Amino acid sequence: MTQTRLKEKADKPYSYGPYNRFNDEEQWIRITEGCPHNCPYCREPTEFKVFEIPELVRNKVKIMDMNILAKPEALNIIKDLGSRKANGKVIHYEFICGIDYRFLTKEIAIALKEARVEKLRIAWDWWYKDQFKIREALKLLFKAGYIPEAITIFMICNWKIPYSENCLKTDLCKVWGVKVADCYFDNQISPNIIPIHWKENQIKDFRKRCRKHNQLIRFKYDPQI
Repeated sequence: MTQTRLKEKADKPYSYGPYNRFNDEEQWIRITEGCPHNCPYCREPTEFKVFEIPELVRNKVKIMDMNILAKPEALNIIKDLGSRKANGKVIHYEFICGIDYRFLTKEIAIALKEARVEKLRIAWDWWYKDQFKIREALKLLFKAGYIPEAITIFMICNWKIPYSENCLKTDLCKVWGVKVADCYFDNQISPNIIPIHWKENQIKDFRKRCRKHNQLIRFKYDPQI
């Protein structure tokens, strides 16, 4: 598959650089930039940048970094985050863009758990054949103390990875007991998804599959029955 990077669209600006915003309940930060993979559907630059961690003023912090684990400083950053407090209390973190299984190690998995990184996500945007690498990453996280229900697998949809391939990946997620998040190419959001590489009925069916899958993972039975 030819990897041709998407050009920036004027109507969908991409955010770069450090980021720090908060409201009465949560804080959103970005402390690194760059990803080495140069995926064709992504606008993240390949150049690595590491920014200073801002003052953390909320006990729920959402980290917006696209691929923090790719940086050589990742382990030290995670440990630093885990040692911080806000208002005299520990901080709970969430990686909005997930983690890259290709850079996950035993030490990093343990550090993530000790730093209270919750709602952990892993991106599985490519092929079904990568299942063994995904499984090894899950094993590291399980050994670090994460339970399957706390982990979600991202999958890009409506792109060049076929609908049938994503269905196979979802079937494996059932075996592993982890949730699935269907993320749509070109930042499209349901219910206003325009078919690009998938057909409309495939998009609707896969969304239905994901909802049902996550209900079964969360409740251990079909709540509609």
